[in-house]
Amino acid sequence: QVQLVESGGGLVQPGGSLTLSCAASGSIFTMGWYRQAPGKQRELVARITRGGRTVYADSVKGRFTISRDNAKNTVYLQMNILKPDDTAVYYCAGGRSSLPGSPMDYWGQGTQVTVSS
Repeated sequence: QVQLVESGGGLVQPGGSLTLSCAASGSIFTMGWYRQAPGKQRELVARITRGGRTVYADSVKGRFTISRDNAKNTVYLQMNILKPDDTAVYYCAGGRSSLPGSPMDYWGQGTQVTVSS
């Protein structure tokens, strides 16, 4: 069973930046970040395959960058130009399947990101 541990959340002002990290206990084909804001459904933020193919939510394109270090089994989310609407609990996730759109199999505990002035 793969364990995922997120870090890097916190409080930041609008327009600021934050970087999230997620360390996995094993190798996973697809890794990604999801978020859930109060009163809203969990949504995909970004995904990245082992080979570096990425998918981003339209709301974060141009502002967020997902990357991974396969040697460290770690995925990162660099968040720039943060907005109050980015406030949410961010969850790291991992999936074993190489097929596009496949569900994630492993989830982290989440880390709070709050964007507020």
